[in-house]
Amino acid sequence: MTEAPTPEFDRRMIEALVCPVTQTVLSYDADKQELVSKAARLAFPIRGGIPVMLVDEARKIED
Repeated sequence: MTEAPTPEFDRRMIEALVCPVTQTVLSYDADKQELVSKAARLAFPIRGGIPVMLVDEARKIED
């Protein structure tokens, strides 16, 4: 059985979304399928083409 292709994320949506913690802009990491908040040091996953903007689901970014 083959897997269904992952729906693509609508890049125009980035303009409407902000970090739920800092209210700052997000950047899109296409390789990791994440929206990144540099201010909050969090990466929010995109699953099935839908951004998951929950802090509990975000990955902490370390230097």
